[in-house]
Formats: sequence, C-alpha cells, structure tokens
Amino acid sequence: MALLSALDREHTVAPPGYSRWLIPPAALSVHLCIGQVYATSVYKNSLVQHFDTSQTAVGVIFSIAIVMLGLSAAVGGTWVEANGPRKAMFVSAAFWASGFLIGALGIATTQLWLLYLGYGVLGGIGLGIGYISPVSTLIKWFPDRPGLATGLAIMGFGGGALIAGPLSRQLMSFYDSGYDPNVATSVADGSALTALFLTLGIGYFVIMMFGVVNIRVPRDGWQPEGWDPASVREKPLVTTAQVSAANAIRTRAFWLLWIVLFCNVTAGIGILEQASPMIQDFFRDGGTSSVAVSAAAGFVGVLSLFNMAGRFAWSSTSDLIGRKPIYMLYLGGGIVLYALLALVGPAATPLFVLLAGLILSFYGGGFATVPAYLRDLFGTYQVGAIHGRLLTAWSAAGVAGPLIINGFLDAQGKPGTLTADAYRPALFTMVALLAVGFVANLLVRPVPSKYHEEAREEVKTA
Repeated sequence: MALLSALDREHTVAPPGYSRWLIPPAALSVHLCIGQVYATSVYKNSLVQHFDTSQTAVGVIFSIAIVMLGLSAAVGGTWVEANGPRKAMFVSAAFWASGFLIGALGIATTQLWLLYLGYGVLGGIGLGIGYISPVSTLIKWFPDRPGLATGLAIMGFGGGALIAGPLSRQLMSFYDSGYDPNVATSVADGSALTALFLTLGIGYFVIMMFGVVNIRVPRDGWQPEGWDPASVREKPLVTTAQVSAANAIRTRAFWLLWIVLFCNVTAGIGILEQASPMIQDFFRDGGTSSVAVSAAAGFVGVLSLFNMAGRFAWSSTSDLIGRKPIYMLYLGGGIVLYALLALVGPAATPLFVLLAGLILSFYGGGFATVPAYLRDLFGTYQVGAIHGRLLTAWSAAGVAGPLIINGFLDAQGKPGTLTADAYRPALFTMVALLAVGFVANLLVRPVPSKYHEEAREEVKTA
C-alpha cells in the first residue's frame, strides 16, 4: 500500500529548489519507449511468415494500437489530470510492458488474437496514457516556454523508432543466428520473436520507471524565477483563464484544432506509411528502380530524423512567433511541398529526400506544438485531458492517411510496377486536405469567456 500511495499526486510535489530541467528527461524516458510503435515494420515480415498470414492481418496490429492510443487518451485524460503524472506514467508502463508480454505469449503459441489483444489493445492503452501523462506537467513547469518543453518530450516519440529499429534487428540476430539484419528479405524465427518481445517488454518497463521515479509537479503558486505572468496577456490568442475539458469540447476552437491536427497528421502519415516503396517507385525506369532496398531503408531513417528534429525545432520556434503562425507554416508550407513533390520530386533523389523530409518535419512539429496551442486557448487547468480528447484526430488520421494513399495506388497498378505518376493523385489529394486545415487554423479565435471556469463560478455565486 505504501508503494502505491507513493504514486499519488500529493507525493510528487517538488520540494523548494527542485530543478525543472529534470522533468523533460523524465518525460523523454517514457516517450522514447512508447515511440517504438513506429518501428513495428522491422519485424512485420517475420510475423507474417511465423503466423503464415497476410501483410494486412499483421498490419492490423499497428492500426489497433494507434486507434487505442487516441481512445485511451480521450477517455483517460481526465483521470490523468486528477491522479497526477507519476501514477499515469506507472499505469502506462504496466500496460505497455504487458502488451509485449502477452504478445510474446501469442507468438509462442501461434495465436494471432493474443498479439491483437496484447500489443494492439493493451499496448495501445499504454501508448495513449503514456503520451499525454507528462504534457500538462511540462506546461506547468514551463509556462514561459511551453513549446520548447513539450517539444523536448514529444521529440522522443518521433525518435523512439530510431533506437527501436536497429535494436530490434540486432536482438533478432542475437536470438536467431540465421537472421541477417542487413538483408531486407531475411526473417527471424518464432523463438527469436518471442524472446524479442519479452526483452522489449521488460526493458521498456525498467526504463519507464526512471520517469516514474523522477517526475514531479510544481507546488501551488510556483513560477519560474524572473517570469512575469502578465507578459502572457500581451500575446494574441493566449489566455490567462482556465477551461475544463468538458467545456473545451463545446467550443468552436477545439473542433477547428481537431480539423487542423487531422489534416496535418493525415498528410504526414501517408508518406510515413509508404516511405520505403515510394522512393523506389519515384525513381523506377523500365521496371527497375535506381534506389536500392538498403537505400530505401536509409530514407526511412532520414525521415525519422526530420520527424524528430521538427518536433523540437518547430515547437520551440512557436514560442517566438506564436502557435497560429507556426501552423500556417506547417499547413501552407505543406501545400507547397506536396505540390513540388508531385511535380518535380522525380527530378533528383536529393531533392525528393529534402522535400519529403521537410513534410515530415512539419508532421512532427504539428504533434509537438498542439499541447502548447491548447494551453494558449484553454489554460493549464485540464490541458492534459483536453489534449487526450484532441488525439482522437490522430486515430482518425492513422486510418485515413494510409487509406487515401493505398486506395489511389491500388487503382494505379501492382506494387513493384508503380512510378511517380501513380502517386500524383494521392499527393494532390493531400494538398487539398492541407488547404482545409489551413482555413480551419485561420478561423481559430479566443475561447469566449462563458466557457471560463472563473466566469462559471461567478454565475454560481451571484
């Protein structure tokens, strides 16, 4: 009981003199672990062979995890706010680790449904709770630089695959001497996959405990030394009022931001999901691509770097120029970049990589900046819960993006025969989608005072 009570919010209040710069590493330890979800393609072919099933059947695992991420963040957001970051991060670690352990059981017994339940459902719940658990805490510690703070943590989610991808390949090679991590067609056997999932489950739980132990919330009335809260009032679209999660979803600003996030994520995830075959198809001549399989894999790594760097660089920039202008860049710049990718992308490989990389940097930046945008509009009162509800846009985009890209490509021909021309209808569809998001962002206005908690309390006491 004493151990469980140590997870309560009242036991996580920082003592005087506690450095707020210890909080981002605690948050980063969680996001680096759950960011592994972006590396599931590393062992996808091995799972297909082990279960003797289709790519689609195994790909559903990733879709379930992303959908559960959005749903658990939306449903559990208020609970996270009420119980504090330490308990939330512990629950996230428990679900995330148990997802791997149950998934390992499914692999060992060749029961695919256990992989759906473990990595998909339980792991997805861990993803959602873990993703939002440090957000409101970071914003409360960094009221002067919320974009920088959330960018530091959420950068880890984008970069988690950079660590998890090579790590998973090396572990499979260690557990299966016949597996070659440098050969795209090489697959690991069932025992190696089982050992991989067990290792990742236990390892991630231990690493996430670092965050659980070190996370703290600021004491009441704390503010950064030398920071004047009055300076917030000088910035457009930044409120000093507070809005509850229940009231936030009744505002027009929330749903406009939902559209903004949905459009930005749908456009980015479409490229992310198709990255490796896409660069090969863009430079295909006479049925043969000039881009080797190994180079295509390297391209995926480059995109991950742009994704990760964008989360930190662009969200930090938003502290200087404002949240609304930075989303004008994400969406307006994305329109230009997608059009250029469709029209001049095949001209040269470096140009294609640069355009796609910038698109992915805007994709990552959109994720990292949205918590600060929510804080500007709705205050810090229940920003984590509001963020959780907004992440349902991610769930929807995680389904819509691949559907749009794959739907157009299926109509154009079979994999391995496609060229750059086959991608143009999908890319111009993304241009239209980003235009919708651009208009939605322009329409964002301050939240009316009737939704503020202070105004509601005044009405009650009048």
